[in-house]
Amino acid sequence: MKELVRPRRLAPGARVAVVATSGPVPEERLQAGLDVLRGWDLDPVAGPHVLDRHTEFRYLAGTDADRAADFQRAWCDPAVDAVLCARGGYGAQRMVDLLDWDALRAAGPKVFVGFSDVTVLHEAIAARLGLATLYGPVAAGIDFIKNARAQEHLRATLFAPETVRTLSFGGTALVPGRARGVTLGGCLCLLAAERGTPHARPSADGGLLCLEDVGEETYRLDRYLTQLLRSGWLEGVRAVLLGSWEDCADPAGLRPMLADRLGGLGVPVAADVGFGHCAGALTVPFGVSAELDADAGTLTLDEPALR
Repeated sequence: MKELVRPRRLAPGARVAVVATSGPVPEERLQAGLDVLRGWDLDPVAGPHVLDRHTEFRYLAGTDADRAADFQRAWCDPAVDAVLCARGGYGAQRMVDLLDWDALRAAGPKVFVGFSDVTVLHEAIAARLGLATLYGPVAAGIDFIKNARAQEHLRATLFAPETVRTLSFGGTALVPGRARGVTLGGCLCLLAAERGTPHARPSADGGLLCLEDVGEETYRLDRYLTQLLRSGWLEGVRAVLLGSWEDCADPAGLRPMLADRLGGLGVPVAADVGFGHCAGALTVPFGVSAELDADAGTLTLDEPALR
């Protein structure tokens, strides 16, 4: 797996577009998130359909076509320096195939931020555009609005990425050791669901694989991991970093299952890394070369996440 092209860091006054790619966005949370971005001396602009709600499928933020159009318009606007997702939920899989990837490629590199359901777009941007992305807070997320640690880590990554080249998480080594590779990953259920689709990467070979999820039963997480194992997608992976498992049932049984499914890979496995659906979530760059020290609880990037 090769390192991807890193977009340029942001500067004061940069314009950032906030779009809804998945679930519906509460207006008060959107406004609070935009205020945070303005406080960073950014110029946030919301997509025209960011507050839409699908008339039939209320779990979607408007129609697939409108969500795709907002993303496309934002990415292809030369005045926009970054595209931030308003929230996760569900829906990115329904709109990703409606995007004009040739036009997105022609628009050049931009910073992209989001997590959870946005995993689909992280995978597609890596596979189709060859760009590094940031797996970090969504602009209308409660954690982003209310948690200073999550805000500060994202702000530092956007403006001064050299100051956060080492992510210290102080977690537990399920399998000890050190490993080098290129970061990738996201929400486990989405990575499993993406297998065989047009925009998914063929494997995690050479990667430092970051996994997390929310609100899942242990047997379902077992199913997703087993699917990745059986499909061969995990062959050649260099290490696994486990983030949060917020609201996942049976915490006593979760860690043994993760150790059972991942321990046979023969690579370091670090737990409690502190990204994903948790308070104060770290922003993790995807597509950059790094070294994991599972025993020390650190992930050290070879270069800053953004140029």
